[in-house]
Amino acid sequence: MEASLATLRRTVFHLAERGAALSALYHRARLVGAEHLPSSGPVLLVGNHGVWGYETPAFFHLLHQATGRRVLGLAERGFFRIPVVRTVLPWLGGVEGTQDNALAVLRDGALVVCYPGGAREVFKRPRGRYQLRWERALGFARVASDAGVPVVPFAGFGVDDTFLWPPGEARLGVHLTNEAKYRVPLLVGLGPLPFPVRLTFALGNAHTPPPSGASEPRLRAFRDRVATSVHRLLVRARHA
Repeated sequence: MEASLATLRRTVFHLAERGAALSALYHRARLVGAEHLPSSGPVLLVGNHGVWGYETPAFFHLLHQATGRRVLGLAERGFFRIPVVRTVLPWLGGVEGTQDNALAVLRDGALVVCYPGGAREVFKRPRGRYQLRWERALGFARVASDAGVPVVPFAGFGVDDTFLWPPGEARLGVHLTNEAKYRVPLLVGLGPLPFPVRLTFALGNAHTPPPSGASEPRLRAFRDRVATSVHRLLVRARHA
């Protein structure tokens, strides 16, 4: 049984790797500012999420190409309540997004990607395109502070243009749970495919977090500085 599960895990991982490479090719995906990525040691990458989170595999593929490192992603905790998803996500580098889990992988020296907007950005409405939904997000700032790791901001452009919201989309959608943020919008693409827009991911200078045990106002100020960097990087990615 264990051998069969290990084989299945390897198969799923290789299929996902191939799919990520094809997605990057289809979207002519590029990474700008790779010099800001450390070749070793713990680092937390923080930025905006595209609709449906579709851009994530291509982004992780580019990060791995640039660094040779395995990339871990802090995933929305609600996804780990879905039976099959909670099994497969860890095989693909997904880590349930608790502060304890984040601290553990960073202390192991991992390269970790965090999307503070979570499901609110993934399942956005049309007016939410390229808008950060970080108003409730302090977790990444606290984790970076407690772990003493640099935060590298990033921005993805094209990530909210891979699909379109159809007319009357407000009446459409699937609710995964009773929480409003888990309303999955129904989107349209180019037939069964996303639109072949170019995806550009821009990385910026690392931010040093406040020391461990910092007050909430200091953490909020740090979060806001990182958010400002992401907004600036969005402009850079758009015109790269």
